[in-house]
Amino acid sequence: MAAIPLALIAVFIFPEEREWIIKTGKLLASFNTEPVKAYIRSFGPWAAGISFLLMVFQSIAAPLPAFIITFSNAAIFGWVWGAVLSWTSAMAGAALCYGIARLYGRDAVTKLTGKTALKAVDGFFERFGGNAIIIARLLPFVPFDPVSYAAGLTSISFRSFFIATGLGQLPATIIYSYAGDMLGGGARTFVYGLLIIFAAVALTVLLKSIFAERFKNKGVAD
Repeated sequence: MAAIPLALIAVFIFPEEREWIIKTGKLLASFNTEPVKAYIRSFGPWAAGISFLLMVFQSIAAPLPAFIITFSNAAIFGWVWGAVLSWTSAMAGAALCYGIARLYGRDAVTKLTGKTALKAVDGFFERFGGNAIIIARLLPFVPFDPVSYAAGLTSISFRSFFIATGLGQLPATIIYSYAGDMLGGGARTFVYGLLIIFAAVALTVLLKSIFAERFKNKGVAD
């Protein structure tokens, strides 16, 4: 883990690596799967490894969109193997974010995520406690990477974090992969539709949990 800051410094020292970071960031921020698919395919037999590294990269470099890579993986490798690749690489990225936060603390995390994003996630953890991680993974509008970083700043164990992340991330990965296997690069409307569906379902579950807890507390008070 101690090598991570040295690697990041090296990226900014050597022009070629810096150029790759900028190019990759723009590629993922385009919200278009076609150039991402072309880029991954260009590596031939190394395509899966490159996709894995792209997912880990976007995990560290919040807030780049992960679902673009998930869609691309499904289109290239088929939805089953694409889902496996996307899920495992996202888990690796989440674990890395958690480790960075654990090892280097809040100052380093703030520089990577920004004060606003980290503050918002802090509030989420304060509100939902131990359930925050799995709830955040189910809500598509809650950023993936700041949650991973923030979890590393709490007392939540890595095992609990990893299990909650895996369970929460799996449904979205499967659905995005299945959709990505059928859709082309111009599917923004469908993507937004998926996000809305996920948000509605997760919000329903969340509200049900909140009201159940309130009624329980009210019953205890009475």
